[in-house]
Amino acid sequence: MEGFIQVTTTTETKADAERIALELVEARLAACVQIVGPIESIYRWKGRIETAGEWLCLIKSREESFGAIEQTIRSLHPYETPEIVAVAMTGGSRDYLDWLRGQLAAPCEE
Repeated sequence: MEGFIQVTTTTETKADAERIALELVEARLAACVQIVGPIESIYRWKGRIETAGEWLCLIKSREESFGAIEQTIRSLHPYETPEIVAVAMTGGSRDYLDWLRGQLAAPCEE
């Protein structure tokens, strides 16, 4: 299977998640970004345990696009250290993977 990935990031606001998602899809760096939330995150930050409401972005893309995805997220993200994690897709339905492939291709001339 070719190198498809799912990248995750979290944001404080739905508007931030939507801005990141739109930029990635418009640039064809992502075929789809699902925004889930609100979710509750509990984490350690600068020596303290914190709790925060966040929005989770599930970004579907190609492994080769990870660097550009990371750069785009960092340029739009308000967090000092945003979560940017990629997981390889080791399987998927043929129809869905064909759809991903088509969405990540260069736009067709019409």
